[in-house]
Amino acid sequence: MSTSKTPLLDRVHTPADLRKLAEKDLPQFAAELRHELVEAVAVTGGHLGAGLGVIELTTAIHYVFNTPEDRLIWDVGHQAYPHKILTGRRDRIRTIRTGGGLSGFTKRAESEYDPFGAAHSSTSISAGLGMAVARDLSGKNNNVIAVIGDGSMSAGMAYEAMNNAGAMNSRLIVILNDNDMSIAPPVGALAGYLARLFSGHSYRGLREIGKQLAQKLPKALEIGATRAEEFARGMVTGGTLFEELGFYYVGPIDGHNLDQLLPILKNVRDSETGPIIVHCRTQKGKGYEPAEKSADKYHGVVKFDVATGAQVKAKSNAPSYQKVFGESLIKEARKDDKIIGITAAMPSGTGIDQFEKVFPERTFDVGIAEQHAVTFAAGLATEGFKPFCAIYSTFLQRGYDQVVHDVAIQKLPVRFAMDRSGLVGADGPTHAGSFDIAYLGCLPGFVLMAAGDEAELVHMVATQVALNDCPSALRYPRGEGMGVTMPEEGKALEIGKGRILKEGSKIALLSYGTRLGECLKAAEELAGYGLSTTVADARFAKPLDTDLVLRLAREHEVLITIEEGSIGGFGSFVMRCLAEHGALDDGSVKFRSMILPDEFIDHDSPNAMYAKAGLDAKGIVTKVFEALGKDIKAETVRLA
Repeated sequence: MSTSKTPLLDRVHTPADLRKLAEKDLPQFAAELRHELVEAVAVTGGHLGAGLGVIELTTAIHYVFNTPEDRLIWDVGHQAYPHKILTGRRDRIRTIRTGGGLSGFTKRAESEYDPFGAAHSSTSISAGLGMAVARDLSGKNNNVIAVIGDGSMSAGMAYEAMNNAGAMNSRLIVILNDNDMSIAPPVGALAGYLARLFSGHSYRGLREIGKQLAQKLPKALEIGATRAEEFARGMVTGGTLFEELGFYYVGPIDGHNLDQLLPILKNVRDSETGPIIVHCRTQKGKGYEPAEKSADKYHGVVKFDVATGAQVKAKSNAPSYQKVFGESLIKEARKDDKIIGITAAMPSGTGIDQFEKVFPERTFDVGIAEQHAVTFAAGLATEGFKPFCAIYSTFLQRGYDQVVHDVAIQKLPVRFAMDRSGLVGADGPTHAGSFDIAYLGCLPGFVLMAAGDEAELVHMVATQVALNDCPSALRYPRGEGMGVTMPEEGKALEIGKGRILKEGSKIALLSYGTRLGECLKAAEELAGYGLSTTVADARFAKPLDTDLVLRLAREHEVLITIEEGSIGGFGSFVMRCLAEHGALDDGSVKFRSMILPDEFIDHDSPNAMYAKAGLDAKGIVTKVFEALGKDIKAETVRLA
């Protein structure tokens, strides 16, 4: 096959190869890159819409800038799939988000083209500023480019970074990928022309001359001239908040038009001024019709048929925990008009979207602003409302100071509903809910609950509604429930009281959360070894069911706690209880706690991740034999 007929994408293995292409070939290259992205994600599932929206932008950035020497930081990482294809990872792109495969986000350990790992949002400008300052201190001259989506601009951290960068006048390039919010007039030919004009040497030079002249005038005239320049620029470009923060604003420009992108990025690259923000308007899902027509622009998808866009979704008889939470909250809200639903940009991920359909006036999506969400909820609680703050466990970490100071210290009855507790599968360690038991359990006055199954989740929502004198937190995992019989309505549980599901005499398994199903499986397997096993569901980590814990310790030879969390959580609470009551003094019970290992577990299927963590039925059985000091293999052979 001749080189001329070889697909351009096949000739590009790194950005250096891309830069060998003629500019006239870039539209064709972008089309091939878009096709490759669709074909790859159809096989693996993952984030699609955001990547489709930055095909031309990704192409232009790598063509104009000298990556990886020029540092390119992608905020969040949803939009980085095309970047991965372009930076030597095309041969592995069909492994993305699968065990042993590529991460769904940028990851420093994966490539030199990923200078900063990202999965949580709004970090790119801060990280980029750090890299820019490090560059200046080291006497280097490379560029630093941060690409941040408009949704990420709802987080205060982005503005904190911009304020700092503007004050320092650091040479930093921020590209705002505006694919949803109407924060600027529609992009057109004139806007593109003006952006090229204002980013060019002539205008920048004229503006600098004007500033220098103004500085030589008497103070009153200098102020007047400066204001006149700002007013005139505002008349043409619509002056922006970004300029007030010290950034030179360029845009808006068409993020799918390479004829606009290339000259503007070259002008920005060659600029020696302080921080610059380039405002690109893009279309999420661009170039793939099913994504363009979808309400969420195919933000996250499972495997799908490329021709039709139909997604292949696994069938399950059990409802998802998100659905159960949303429906339970709706039922409670029908009886109580004080209930409010709050989320931070994750309405469908938490089940709040269902609540919003029924109670739109009582639903608040505050954007990617977890700190604000927490204190906003606290404010509602002071006025007698019952706010349910539904935030992923991993994202609530971003609002921890507010949880401590604005909720816990003031004993305000904010109800936290923490989705994605435990290991979450393909999203990997950045999205795992590993630490909330520990970081909330240390706060005085909190009530902590974990649903053992979907029916328990219904009751725990009702329990939170009834808690009017203290903050509470309920954790539940991603995915489907266990398929248990569902109650007609939720009943408030007795605070701090667990339940026993299976009575035994030798081994006690005390579960906190949805490892309960694995405990029941383990009990069946242990029965085959002649080990009579009790399975208990703690329900509450705080206040702890002391009577249940002491009874299990008193009546069994082995007591093991199992939780989907880090060290310092439920097992630590149980250990302290046993120690304080002298239950371990005579050695009559062997106590062990099973927690997530002291490492970040890479993405895989949830079952595979829990198996690696040793928190499946097999791991529980193994732990029992370890506690008994017996060899499970020898016992298996003996019983065979």
